[in-house]
Amino acid sequence: MSRRKRHKAHANHERWLVSYADFITLLFAFFVVLYASSQADKKKAAQVAASIKGAFQQMGVFTGSSPERLGVPGSQGVNSPEMTDAPLKVVKVAGADDKAKATGGYGVDVDELRRELEAALGDEIRKHEVQMRMTPEGLVVSLREVGFFNSGEADLLEDGQATLARIATILGGKGFEIRVEGHTDNVPIHTAEFKSNWELSTARATQVVALLIEKYSFDPLLISAAGYSEYRPVNSNDTPQGRAANRRVDLVVVGRSVDKNNVATTETNPTGAELKSNKPTPSILSAAN
Repeated sequence: MSRRKRHKAHANHERWLVSYADFITLLFAFFVVLYASSQADKKKAAQVAASIKGAFQQMGVFTGSSPERLGVPGSQGVNSPEMTDAPLKVVKVAGADDKAKATGGYGVDVDELRRELEAALGDEIRKHEVQMRMTPEGLVVSLREVGFFNSGEADLLEDGQATLARIATILGGKGFEIRVEGHTDNVPIHTAEFKSNWELSTARATQVVALLIEKYSFDPLLISAAGYSEYRPVNSNDTPQGRAANRRVDLVVVGRSVDKNNVATTETNPTGAELKSNKPTPSILSAAN
């Protein structure tokens, strides 16, 4: 009886496809997890940003395009984090009196204030002697050295005094809290009058403050002077144009004054009710000497 011939097992040369398929599957799952994590991070970041904005709105530091949106994210009258993209406007919450609005505070309408200043300072803006910009603190009106001071001096030029008069007409009598900041470039100075850029920047700021108080009757309790020398530039000091932009005096409009006779802080809770306290609000700015 003859034996059956045993067939040799067929060699499978495509087994690598199984490992390759497993690898591709794991790689796909890995990128899916990464994508899901990134989306979750974006949502969390948006929620955190909206929560911070809502807290500041309750404190009266910032306000959106309308007072009805004050509150915390998710509460009635407040947009979701994805919809809270309205530009912020700096305000100072003050005490409520008979003439105060229902919001219980006074605010700076930044857009309206900027339009008034642009209309009054059109020529100076075109000559690049005055520049305006927004910062987290408020509206900044920059007075460039070229139109207001001689190089290395702190006395305001006659043309600069005329420009300052127009600015004072718009800002005066409205109770704005103003910080006047002197800035220089990084070129050292050593004269008989000023030993350093610190002294020059402070002297220029003090000169502007003195004019606003003595000539235009600004409240000394609501205005202050500061000198920053070369250490807060708005442009690079590597070029003549950049250094010229850094030699400036900034008028920072922070907010409106508090009613000294009836000080109260007003907050809005998530239900829309107002909480009032008779404790005075700390002053943001110090008085100038």
